[in-house]
Amino acid sequence: MQEEILEIVDRNGKTIGTAPRSEIHGNPSLIHKVVHVLVFNDKGELLLQKRSMNKDVAPGKWDTSVGGHVPNGEDLATAAIREMEEELGITPINLKPLYSYIHSNHYESELVFTHSCMHNGPFSFNQEEIDEVKFWSIEEIKRVMGQGILSDNFESEIMKYLSFSDQTPLLSAP
Repeated sequence: MQEEILEIVDRNGKTIGTAPRSEIHGNPSLIHKVVHVLVFNDKGELLLQKRSMNKDVAPGKWDTSVGGHVPNGEDLATAAIREMEEELGITPINLKPLYSYIHSNHYESELVFTHSCMHNGPFSFNQEEIDEVKFWSIEEIKRVMGQGILSDNFESEIMKYLSFSDQTPLLSAP
C-alpha cells in the first residue's frame, strides 16, 4: 500500500509543502490537516470510538467519533465524508462545519477542522482501526476527563466543542 502524502500547512492552513505521513508523524514542527466529525444521536449523546490497540496514536483510548488525515489535494468536506464511510460505514446527510484549531503534542501537530452531524446508527465500523463505538452523554464524558480513558486529542476536542457550544446552541441540535 502506498503511503499517504499529506500537505504541510502553516498555522493559518496555507499549504507550504507536502510529505509522507511517516515524516510528519513524529515531527510536531510539521502541521498537517485533519478532519473530525462529532456524530450525535437524537438524544444529544456523542458517539465515541475506542481506538484499536494497534494504532500509533492513542491506542485503546476513546476518541472523537470520526477523525482522519486530509490527503494532498482533497477538500475538507470530501475528507470528512470519506472518513465517515471508512470508519463508521455511514454517509452523512447533514454534515455541518463547526470550527478549526491546532492540536499539538510531543508526537504531532494537527490543524483540525471539526464538523458535526446527526446519526442514530447502525454503524458498521472498521474493526482494524476501531475496537468499539458507543454513545456517551456529555456529562459522562466530563466525568472521565483526565483519567486516561479518553485520548488527549479528544480531551482537547471536547473542551473546544464545549466552549464553542456555549456561544452557539449546538447541544440540543448539532
